[in-house]
Amino acid sequence: MELFLIRHGQSTNNALQDWTQRVEDPLLTSSGERQAERTAAHLFAGLHLPPALRNTGRPLLDQLYCSPMIRAMQTAHPISSALGVAPQVWVDVHEIGGVYLDHGERKVGYPGRSRRELAQRFPDYHLPPTLTDEGWWNRDFEEAHEGHARAAAVAQVLRQRAGEDARIAIVSHGDFLSALLQALGGQQPGQGAYFTHRNTGITHIDLTPLASRVYYLNRFDHLDDELLTY
Repeated sequence: MELFLIRHGQSTNNALQDWTQRVEDPLLTSSGERQAERTAAHLFAGLHLPPALRNTGRPLLDQLYCSPMIRAMQTAHPISSALGVAPQVWVDVHEIGGVYLDHGERKVGYPGRSRRELAQRFPDYHLPPTLTDEGWWNRDFEEAHEGHARAAAVAQVLRQRAGEDARIAIVSHGDFLSALLQALGGQQPGQGAYFTHRNTGITHIDLTPLASRVYYLNRFDHLDDELLTY
């Protein structure tokens, strides 16, 4: 399996100067939308692949997954349009912490976008049954150890599929992608490196039943200097 991990474009929360103005499920900024479009063009040109694997007649991506958070779904949209692959929402690749706001004494969870809202906004996306009109989160803040356990479970699913001859992209989030890379590399939570991703940074992993080979990490050469954001 060729696995491409993509962080979402810049969100309104990413661009904040005052963290108290944070919202629970932010949209992309105009820069984030441009980053997503550049990412789509990069993938459409096959530049995520080594030269020998381009123009071989096989799809540039076989499957495209994204988090149910709106910024990830927005980032996946131009990629889907460019490559003709319908995104599949994978709830378990959402950001660590979940959908929440910090109310001072505690971090309060919110339901997340409803199935009806997401289906209206993204009619071509495949939504899982667990994403209902009551939202998909409906719990309080997810602690870091819970998020790392979820990343380990996603890594296990990917390992079970590692023998597939498929090119799979996952549009997700900075903290979750770092936790997922730790899990794929056999690191314990809180140990080893934190794997930073710029907005729409791409990581390429060749995943086999025996090993995870990282070809590149946090690649962002598809972005001009003015679009380089964390």
